[in-house]
This record gives sequence, C-alpha cells and structure tokens, in this order.
Amino acid sequence: MVVSLQIGGGRAFCPGLGRDSRDAVALLRNSACRPGFKSTGNFSSKKKRNGDGGTRRGLKVCCERGATALVEKKGDKERQSEDGYASQLSVVMKFGGSSVASAERMREIANLILSFPEERPVVVLSAMGKTTNKLLQAGEKAVSCGVSHVSDIEELSFIKELHLRTVDELGIDKSTISVLLDELEQLLEGIAMMKELTLRTRDYLVSFGECMSTRIFTAYLNKIGSKARQYDAFHLGIITTDDFTNADILDVTYPAVAKRLHEDWINNPAIPVVTGFLGKGCKSCAVTTLGRGGSDLTATTIGKALGLREIQVWKDVDGVLTCDPNIYPKAEPVPHLTFEEAAELAYFGAQVLHPQSMRPARESDIPVRVKNSYNPQAPGTLITKARDLSEAVLTSIVLKSNITMLDIVSTRMLGQFGFLAKVFSIFEELGISVDCVATSEVSISLTLDPSKVWSRELIQQASELDHVAEELQKIAVVQLLQNRSIISLIGNVQKSSLILEKAFNVLREEGVNVQMISQGASKVNISLVVHDSEAKKCVGALHSAFFDHADDSLPELGSAGLSQNGSSMHSSIS
Repeated sequence: MVVSLQIGGGRAFCPGLGRDSRDAVALLRNSACRPGFKSTGNFSSKKKRNGDGGTRRGLKVCCERGATALVEKKGDKERQSEDGYASQLSVVMKFGGSSVASAERMREIANLILSFPEERPVVVLSAMGKTTNKLLQAGEKAVSCGVSHVSDIEELSFIKELHLRTVDELGIDKSTISVLLDELEQLLEGIAMMKELTLRTRDYLVSFGECMSTRIFTAYLNKIGSKARQYDAFHLGIITTDDFTNADILDVTYPAVAKRLHEDWINNPAIPVVTGFLGKGCKSCAVTTLGRGGSDLTATTIGKALGLREIQVWKDVDGVLTCDPNIYPKAEPVPHLTFEEAAELAYFGAQVLHPQSMRPARESDIPVRVKNSYNPQAPGTLITKARDLSEAVLTSIVLKSNITMLDIVSTRMLGQFGFLAKVFSIFEELGISVDCVATSEVSISLTLDPSKVWSRELIQQASELDHVAEELQKIAVVQLLQNRSIISLIGNVQKSSLILEKAFNVLREEGVNVQMISQGASKVNISLVVHDSEAKKCVGALHSAFFDHADDSLPELGSAGLSQNGSSMHSSIS
C-alpha cells in the first residue's frame, strides 16, 4: 500500500509507509487541511477513472482554505440567479435503497426516469439495498478481527458480490467500482490495525455505498444512450457541520450546489446522478453523513438550491400511509399532507421520510411528492404548504416503540420556580433529546428516544439510564419506565375533542391504560404513551375506528371521563 498526496498539479508518493504501517492509517484518518493541499483519499498510485470515462473523483475530499468564504461572499449574487436554473433542470427524483437493490431494479428505475421525456431530472440515489447496514457491521467486525482476517468478513464478501454481480448483469465495466471495492477493503484493514471505529471513520466507511450505487447507475444510463454525470455530494457543494453521523446542512450549500449544477448543465448537458446521505464537513473537510434516511434531505436541499418545480421521493410503498402496513395491513395511502404533518409523521416514527427533509422544501414552498417505484401508476402523496382541513379529522397513526419514559416529581414545595429549567439543563449536559413532555406544577413526565442519533444507542444502555436517574434524583423523585411506545395521532387538532373521545373509547374497549398524553405545539399531533406489549393492538384498533368505519357514529363517552377542551393531560403511573 502506498499513500499518494496530490500537491498542485503533481503527485508525491510516500514509499516509506507500508501496508501495515500505523503511520499510513493515521495519515489517512487524521490528515490536516493545508492551503493548496489535496489528499487523494485512496491507497494507490494508479490513476483511476469512473464509469463514464472521466477522472474518478472517488472519495477524495479536497480542502482548500478560503473556498467556503468565497462561496459565502458570492452567495447573494448566486441566489439571485437561482430562478434561472429551474428552466434547465425541472425536478428532483430521489430513489431509496430498495429501489436500486439489484440490476433488475436499476433497469426499471432507468426506464421510469426516461418515461418522463418532458422532465430534466436531478437523480439522487441511496446505497443498494442493505449495503449501509452491511458496511457498519463490517466495520464493527474489523475492529476485533485482525488485519489478516479482514478479507474473511462475511459482510465485505456480501458487498463485493452484490456490486460485482450488478455490474456484470448490467453489462458495464467492472472498473466502475473495482477501485472503490479495493479502497473499502484497505479501509477495513486500517480499522482492524487501529482497533477502533471513530464516528469520522464510520461516516467515511458508509459513504462507499452511495458512491458505488451512483457510479453503477450513471454508467448504465450512459451505456443505454442517456447521457449522465455522477456527483459525490461532498464535491457537489453540500457543506455540513462536523457532527459526524448526524450532520446539519449549512446555508452556504445552496448557492454552491446551484452554481455547480447550472454551469455543468450549460457546458455539457447530462442527467446529474448525486449521492444521497453525504456531505463535507465545513471545518474538517471530511465526509459526513446526514443521519438515517438522509437521502431525502439531500433531495430537498437540491430542490431548494435550484428552485425546482417539484421534488419526488420514490419509495417502495404507495406514498405516506395511514399507518404502518406491517402493523395493520389495511393501511391506505394519504393523498395530501402539509409540510407540518409530514414533519411530525417523520419525527414520530414514519419510516417513509427523513425527519429534517421537509424543512428545505417548506422554506422554498416546493411541493414534495412521495411515489412508489414498484407501482409508478399509484398517485402517491402530495406534500404542500397548506391543504383544506375543514373535513379532515385524522390523517395518520404513527407508532414509535422501545421508548423510555420518566416521571419526575419535585421534592420541593408547590410553586418553586426554576424546576423545569434544572431538569432540562441535565438533559442538555448529557446530550439527550426529549420527545414528548407533559407537565404540572410540581411534576414532569417525558419520553426519551434511544435511536434519535442513529449511530449510537445512548440510552438503551442500563448504565446511561442509571446516570440520568442519578442526576435527576438530586432535585426530584424519579421513576424510570422502559418498554413504552408512543402512538401519535396526526390530524386536525382543531377537532382534538372528537379525536380524543373516539380514541379513548377505543382504548377503553381494548382494556388499555394510557400512561401519558401530550399535544404538541405544532397543533397537528396528539401523542399517547402505552406499554410496548399493547402498542400494535392499539394501532390496529384505532385505525379500524378512524378509517375503516369513518362514517360510523361515535360511541357513547360513558366513563372515559375526558376533558372536552382537548388540552394536554398527564397521567402518572403508580
């Protein structure tokens, strides 16, 4: 293994760094950014080319001092010309992992894209199938397997076989991805040598999935005569914070992306095929990721940057559904949502959208359409800024399981000020996000989500939960309740009394005790907390009551004892 460094127009080699050298790995993972200095990001002295014949940009992350500042200075001017870009490119079409999981699926997606000749799309792709999960598993195994056993890692073999088979079946050159596969194995050897997998290295590792899927798809489009150009998002101009595994996109991204895509289209029109999920850290210049499902955010970011007519998110279901079909098979597509409803659905567990993906579309008021790549004729779900809610009651039911609930009661007398501030300062210090909150004068009930940050499951660990309880017990009596679920009722909360009346009658008939209720400030969501063991039964019963028998009259309220004002309620558990 030889480390190559590109300085200006030339390349310098470091032959003293051998394949098993710790110095080589340290240089790869911790190289500093210097003016005019570029690291190739690979371990070979050979020149590499991509599937469409151009020089392979690969996973090279270039860091040039002043580049970000230059874009920021030009930002206003570039934003003024964004409207002109829309006449060149018309729509974003994003496809998830299941949509590009095999050679057959890639052919179908190519045909689908080309079936809209009036469109000039920007295509955003996720990694093939379960590649991201396999990459993470391979990285975890590499930490402890030893350098000599990296090639035996089952997940690495799976990834190689999947991508090489896909290339072969599509009839494109294996060199399209062979270099990346070699680099992937070398990276895993570096992880094995260092015996650690940092968050920064984890992001670099999972980026191979999108980098390979986009190169394969671009090469196939070119092969069938549809000119396409591949882009790695971290070279396209998607600049993020340096919060590895869960980075936020910065505003400097929008003019940079618009300028690059517009200029390339004017000079040499070709379908842009962009890696979803990835970005470049603003300070580290390293590859970052946007969190699970971040390809949706990539799509809406590009849509906002170019001011396009529509953003299409192609999934493996017929749009956003009234509930998870794996829980209740009679779930139906929701024809129309607001951005606010879609954001709440995503945040509280709907897997069809990324929680942050609605923000760029909402800010630029660009419609988002969720479609099924397996069933393109289905109308899907249209997401816009507003819709007619006059007749709407409930839109969808979302379940988030494996939640931890905390009941916190002040040990001080009634009316003590500062109690809430002290409680939430503890969560801030521990870096833990809170989902739902219900409060009274001297008590708080709240829920914690162990998967809020996808790269770590912080509060699933008993020791972390004990630490949370220990800190809170300094100011309050704390009861920790695990194995809970949040059932979120997304709908017209102007009719909250009607929703609550019907929901509580259904749950009473099912013999379910609601342990906490919270109505969010968004005014489109009412959340109920129940035990995990009862959650799926509740979702099925609620869906049947609200959607399967929507025209039936409401049952008598009886002894449900609900407040008719629809305000937040809190029930503690003994």
